[in-house]
Amino acid sequence: MRALEPVRTTLEGLHYWPTALAEPAQIRLLDEVLAAVERAPFYRPVTPGGRPLSVMMTNLGPLGWVSDHRGYRYQSTHPETGEPWPPLPGALLELWRDLTGDPGRPDACLVNLYRGQARMGLHQDRDETDMAAPVLSVSLGDTAVFRFGPAGGGKTATLRLGSGDVCALTGPARLARHGVDRVIAGSSRLVPGGGRINLTLRRAR
Repeated sequence: MRALEPVRTTLEGLHYWPTALAEPAQIRLLDEVLAAVERAPFYRPVTPGGRPLSVMMTNLGPLGWVSDHRGYRYQSTHPETGEPWPPLPGALLELWRDLTGDPGRPDACLVNLYRGQARMGLHQDRDETDMAAPVLSVSLGDTAVFRFGPAGGGKTATLRLGSGDVCALTGPARLARHGVDRVIAGSSRLVPGGGRINLTLRRAR
């Protein structure tokens, strides 16, 4: 990692480490993720109301976040293949340990693939049992315009997350509203076929 000290943001508890992963580390991590996707392919989930999300998703780790007509939840198997999710790469566990300082381990990693007009509306991560644990996000590929704001509402701000950048929602920002306004196509050549892969580590239980 290139940086251990986070850059200050406008929201207390939102920590940001630009280029925490140098390019060789990004390539190694991406290779591991793409190998895992061979076992747990990307799929397009739907909201409980039946609306397809614009991002493609899969998961790594003991538990995976899923969404369908039954609601939002964590489960141990891929909803289409019925197989267990692939294990978490060691590099992600190291990032969690080194950057968050949290003594526990993440048990879920949501993998989102953004291509074309894919985006993510403002939302809160609140399907986890352990709300004191941080949420750690790793960006690979094209730059995203990340929007965030206080949990209780109010003014939002944006942050551009490039390939290798890492951010974390902790403490007072653990329930911050956040989302992705857009992805800047062609800003990186890392991901085969283009686009952005975002890895979100959580402790679900």
